[in-house]
Amino acid sequence: MILDLVNYAFVAILVGICFAWVVLIRSMADSFRHTPVLDKFDARPHDTPRVSIILPARNEEGFIAKCLDSLISQDYTNYEIIAIDDSSEDSTGEIISKYAEKNSKVIHVSAGPKPEGWMGKNWACTEGYKKATGQLLLFTDADTKFEKNVMSLAVSHLESAGLDALTVIPKMICLDIWTKITLPVISTFLHTRFSAIRVNDPTKKTGYFFGSFFIIRKTTYDSVGTHEGVKHEIIEDGALGKKVKEGGFRMKMVRGDHLIEAVWARDWSTLWNALKRLMIPLFLQNGKIAVGIFFAVLFLLFMPYVFLAYSIPFATSSASFSAVFASSAVSSALLFSACVVDARALQIKMRHAICAPLGSLVVVGGFLVGLIQAKRSSAVSWRGRTYSMKDHSPDFINV
Repeated sequence: MILDLVNYAFVAILVGICFAWVVLIRSMADSFRHTPVLDKFDARPHDTPRVSIILPARNEEGFIAKCLDSLISQDYTNYEIIAIDDSSEDSTGEIISKYAEKNSKVIHVSAGPKPEGWMGKNWACTEGYKKATGQLLLFTDADTKFEKNVMSLAVSHLESAGLDALTVIPKMICLDIWTKITLPVISTFLHTRFSAIRVNDPTKKTGYFFGSFFIIRKTTYDSVGTHEGVKHEIIEDGALGKKVKEGGFRMKMVRGDHLIEAVWARDWSTLWNALKRLMIPLFLQNGKIAVGIFFAVLFLLFMPYVFLAYSIPFATSSASFSAVFASSAVSSALLFSACVVDARALQIKMRHAICAPLGSLVVVGGFLVGLIQAKRSSAVSWRGRTYSMKDHSPDFINV
């Protein structure tokens, strides 16, 4: 009798999970259908304002050259590339210097020592901004590559639509197996809270930038406090996008996965720290709500598989076990299907997509470790630096 009651409690939970995944899949479908595209807009006559590309780089010797090559090849004419060496411990600074010697568009900036309380990338962006002469600022990452017409399209889209800021969703490149099986799991949530539909809706509070590509008017950037206003934010692009939206400025998110490629995570270490970065700011804002979010993610992303494994051996032994088996099978199928569909959209091969259960376990594990380590003096390691977040109150998302 007690076991039956427990099983029916599991069934109630699984029915809720099924409902949640129906909503999430519908949201994903809407996102696929309705997200605008960078090169599809009503073009109008406009000037060619000067663009300052701000490119922070720390320990990027394996990526910076390809990025600079793709930026130098842009068909837009009025721009400069401000490449900032953020105290790199490899040959990044030397590579930038050689490019600056050969091409007058490239301006080599050596960032000074990072001040206390700053995140490294935010400090490097600020150092680069001091050298900018453009009316428009284009922020990108050193592991990003661009088709030659991306800047022309971005400026034309921004000017034609009368926007203050434009961010582009790139094609996410995964360099190892762990990121390939994990990214589809994470990406399912990007189609909900941080979808282009919400960002582009002026009645919604959601604002978000992809750090690999966002272009913003200098006056807007100044108005929201520049990167100095988000200096302690570990997810600075999200925090800056949020400030732009809250400031009442016109911003837009578009797809550009056929025009821009960006590396999401490079290996197990960067993946693990990326997952921790997502949870730590939430915990530091509100620990109880963050713990609640963790358990919601646990039940949405992983527990359907656990309940399915639990019920299979006893599926025909009683009505309650049959109900657990049926509801867990449906919820597992919905979860797995969502990950497979997202993997296709991300152009990840099917052999990696079928590892979705393992990807779910990695995500849940990374989130759990983020909660546990949130207040440690070295909560996150990123580009050769360790950061403590315990003295800061992150603001990239309202929990």
